[in-house]
Amino acid sequence: MQSIKNYIEENKTRFLDELIELLKYPSVSADPVHENDVLATAEFVAQKLKDAGADKVEVCPTAGYPIVYGEKIIDPALPTVLVYGHYDVQPADPLELWKTPPFEPTIKDGKIYARGACDDKGQFYMHVKAFELMMQNNLLLCNIKFMIEGEEEVGSDNLGKFVASNKERLKADVVLISDTSMISMETPSLETGLRGLSYMEVEVVGPNRDLHSGVYGGAVANPVNILCQMIASLHDENNHITIPGFYDGVLELSEEEQKELNSAPFDLEEYKKDLDVEEVWGEKGYSTIERTGTRPTLDVNGIWGGYTGVGAKTVLPSKANAKISMRLVPGQDWEKISDLFTKHFESIAPKSVKVKVTKHHGGAPYVTPTDSVAYQAAYKAIEESFGKAPVPTRGGGSIPIVALFEEELEVKTVLMGFGLDSDNLHSPNEKYDLYNYYKGIETIPLFYKYFAQLNK
Repeated sequence: MQSIKNYIEENKTRFLDELIELLKYPSVSADPVHENDVLATAEFVAQKLKDAGADKVEVCPTAGYPIVYGEKIIDPALPTVLVYGHYDVQPADPLELWKTPPFEPTIKDGKIYARGACDDKGQFYMHVKAFELMMQNNLLLCNIKFMIEGEEEVGSDNLGKFVASNKERLKADVVLISDTSMISMETPSLETGLRGLSYMEVEVVGPNRDLHSGVYGGAVANPVNILCQMIASLHDENNHITIPGFYDGVLELSEEEQKELNSAPFDLEEYKKDLDVEEVWGEKGYSTIERTGTRPTLDVNGIWGGYTGVGAKTVLPSKANAKISMRLVPGQDWEKISDLFTKHFESIAPKSVKVKVTKHHGGAPYVTPTDSVAYQAAYKAIEESFGKAPVPTRGGGSIPIVALFEEELEVKTVLMGFGLDSDNLHSPNEKYDLYNYYKGIETIPLFYKYFAQLNK
C-alpha cells in the first residue's frame, strides 16, 4: 500500500497534467462538428495506454467512432480484468451557464471543472494511471484489457457489433467500470445495480405552416399546447406513469432490501439545499433513494416549438418537439417499453394533429451479484483504501452496454465509481474532485490484488 501512495505522490503533477490535456479535447460524439476532436481523443488515449505499458494497442474502427483497445497479458493462467470506459462527452450546452469554459479545464478549491471531468474521462483515466503504477511497481497480479469507446453518450450503437465480433479477444473474468458515483468520500459506497434506458423523440404537427395567432388562434390546434397536454397526461396525480403495461414485470424490493437501501446515509434537507428546491418530487409511496435507484421514471429532456427569439412574435406554431427518456428497472425490457410508449403516445393524440415518434436508443437495467469474487474484491479494495467498508447502493443512471457484456461475453460487471452525485454530470460546470481522482488511482491496484487472491 505504501508503494502505491509513494508512486502517486511522486507523479501527482504529471497525472494531473495528463488529465488536463485529455479534458481539453471537445470529444462531443453527438455533434458532427466535433468529429475530428473525437478521433484525436481516441489517438491520445491509445498513446497513453502504450506509454503505460499496454501491448497490442489499437484504435479499432467501427461504423461510427473508434474503440481503443489495449492489453497486458502477464500469464494466461491468471484471471483477466476487462476495463471499460468512454472517451466521448456530452454537449456542453448551455454554454452561458458555465462559469469557466467547458474545454479549458480549471482547478478551483481542489476540483477540476471541465466537460467530461467525471463522466467519464477523469474516471477511466484513473485506470490508465493505476495500470502504469502497477507496471512500474511490479504490482500487476492479473491480466488486463482495456476497451475505451467513443459513442457511450449517443447509445453505444457500434459497441455491440464490436463485442460480438471480438469475443475471444475480449475474453475476461470480470468487467470493471468506473462511470458511477459514491455517496461521499467519507461514506464510500459500491453500486450494485443500474437502471435501464429508453430514449425517445416525439413530434406533433398541426397546420402546414406557422400561422398568425390572432387570425387563426382558437380555431386551429396549437401543436405546442397539444404536446404539453399529451406529456402532462403521462403521469397521474401520484406521479405514476400512465402508459398501459409500463409497470408489468417490475420487480419490487423485498422489505429487507428496502430497509437496507434506505439505511444508506442520506440527508434530505442537504439534498434539497444543494438543488435549491423547497420540496422533492416523485412517485407517491417511495423514498427519494428508492425513486432514484429502484423505480422507473419518465422525464422530458428537452422541448421546443414556435418562436423563441428575442422579443415577441405572435405565431401559432406549425409543430412542436420533445425528447423523452425513461429510466427502467429490473423486469422491464427497453424495446418493449419503447413500443408501449409509441403506441400510447400515438393513441392519445387528437385528430387535429399528426404525431411522429422516433426511438433513439436504450439499454437494459443491470444488477451486480454481491456474492461474486469480483464484487468482494472491490469491497475489500475500498475497505482497505478508505479504512471503512463501502455501503451497497443502487445507481439511478444507465450504462446500457453492461447487460450486453453479460449476454455476449458471459461475464459479470463490477461498478466501482469514484464520482459524486454533485459533480454536475450532463450539466454546466461539471467537476471532479482531485482527491477522488487520486483516491481512485490508489484503490484500483488493490482490486487487482484481492481479485488475484480470491481467485486462487
